[in-house]
Amino acid sequence: IYMMPLRRMITIAQNHGWIVRDPFVDYSISAESTERDYLTKDEIRQMMDLKFRRKSMELVRDLYVFCCFTGLSFTDMKNLTKDNVQTSFDGKLWIMTKRQKTGVESNIMLMDIPMKIIEKYEGMAKDNFLLPVPLYITACKNLKTIIGLCGIEKNITWHCARHTYAVLQLASGTDIYTVSKMLTHKHVTTTEIYLDL
Repeated sequence: IYMMPLRRMITIAQNHGWIVRDPFVDYSISAESTERDYLTKDEIRQMMDLKFRRKSMELVRDLYVFCCFTGLSFTDMKNLTKDNVQTSFDGKLWIMTKRQKTGVESNIMLMDIPMKIIEKYEGMAKDNFLLPVPLYITACKNLKTIIGLCGIEKNITWHCARHTYAVLQLASGTDIYTVSKMLTHKHVTTTEIYLDL
């Protein structure tokens, strides 16, 4: 991740004649394969069944579950406004937004669980935002505690909600091209990694 932009800058410098020799001439960059943790249906159910004394913990749990059932990243969920929830031509409610990271349009049909989460927190967010999302660092800290309370021994991060969404969609029979579009992947090869999970 760090070497690729540096490699690009070296190429630009060489093309402009600012450097004579490419120091990366014998260096090749290859992507490292990493473990992609995700939650199973049972683990999500376990998380959803947890009872909390602190409302802030309950909120983080609900927001994480929301991301598991929509495939949205933390930032995209945080940026959702009431205007992003629209009735489509099929008469169903959809989240219609653009991913902040890529600017690619994302249309997600709202299933029952995320719809109930939206209803639960209706009117609690500031301005026109859809959900009352806490700071990322606070959400991640609380998520770690929640995962521990569930007894789940995986390295679950907020981004794992997107992995969970992909795996659940594929397991339920959604074809890989549709899942790729739902996740706003530019290439279906990016989505194919979930076939082996």
